[in-house]
Amino acid sequence: MSGRDPERRRALLDAADRVIRREGPEASMAAIAAEAGVTKPILYRHFGDKSGLYQALAGRHVRSVVGLLRPEFDRAGADLRGRARSAVTAYLDMISANLNLYRFLFHRAGAEDSRTHSQMTAVVRGLGEEIGRVIAAESDDLDPVRAQVLGHAFVGMVQATGDWWLEHPEVDRTEVVEGLVSVIVAAMSVTPASAARPR
Repeated sequence: MSGRDPERRRALLDAADRVIRREGPEASMAAIAAEAGVTKPILYRHFGDKSGLYQALAGRHVRSVVGLLRPEFDRAGADLRGRARSAVTAYLDMISANLNLYRFLFHRAGAEDSRTHSQMTAVVRGLGEEIGRVIAAESDDLDPVRAQVLGHAFVGMVQATGDWWLEHPEVDRTEVVEGLVSVIVAAMSVTPASAARPR
């Protein structure tokens, strides 16, 4: 069945990427199909439906984000602040360089329907879990549950702040990065026991 041909599927996703980067978050399914040289029904056949296409695009790019952030947060010999700074800088650089694609995936796709919203929520949750695993692997004395809490918190915080920053290009990126890094370092430096200690 053609829908299971990984090379064909990759070519269709490449076409979708090109159209979204060129036309922005309002890129139509018709334009994506035309770019790929197929009709919309054939495009949907490969992914099940429009939501399936969104999910496939999101999965592709979330893997890229994780692949980008993991080595930055996992730098041998770098202190926590340096690793966090590298990871946050890489993320902000990535979304600003791929603005149309980012807005398509994280704004339009989530607004299309409840199913797509649920799928995108699952994608973001998966990223939080991955970052939590990176944190746990890098911190021998950190409880795995706390690592997951921090992973999800960091993903949500950086994503929300990144959204805000994209709407305020007048704000210096360095100021945004340092603000986020300070929160991350503070959160990872507080143990559950010290956080619960009465003042």
